[in-house]
Amino acid sequence: MDAITLLKDDHKTVESLFKQFEKAGERAVKTKRQLADQMIKELTTHAYIEETLFYPAARKAAPDTAGHVLESIEEHHVVVWMLSELAGMDPADERFTAKVTVLIENVRHHVKEEEQDWFPQVRKAMGSKALRQLGEELAAAKSRAPSDPLKNISATA
Repeated sequence: MDAITLLKDDHKTVESLFKQFEKAGERAVKTKRQLADQMIKELTTHAYIEETLFYPAARKAAPDTAGHVLESIEEHHVVVWMLSELAGMDPADERFTAKVTVLIENVRHHVKEEEQDWFPQVRKAMGSKALRQLGEELAAAKSRAPSDPLKNISATA
């Protein structure tokens, strides 16, 4: 699988979690906690592979995407801090659902920019062979991702 396809698959996975969360009722506290925990895991891993492997490769192959990469790291910064707050938050807290909702809005904006604005540029610049190789590296790196969102590069960016 190529790198961009792998990242888009990750996007689909978290979007599915978002939709499940949005459909859960107000009283579904346990379900919402489980969904938020899965979001934390998925998004922390995704941010890790993007920041450590994909963004540097994209920036090297398509230097004109540097602005997109820098903006993406700043968007990750906001997301990883929200994830860390959610990790320790009681799902019965009146702000829990609101915080997840803002997280969802931020991630959806980020995904839209990546997929529409600059993934096509990276695909064109890298080519299929390099993207397949990078995809293998991304898949392998998932097992090395931290469980703590604040261990990602963007947490201190």
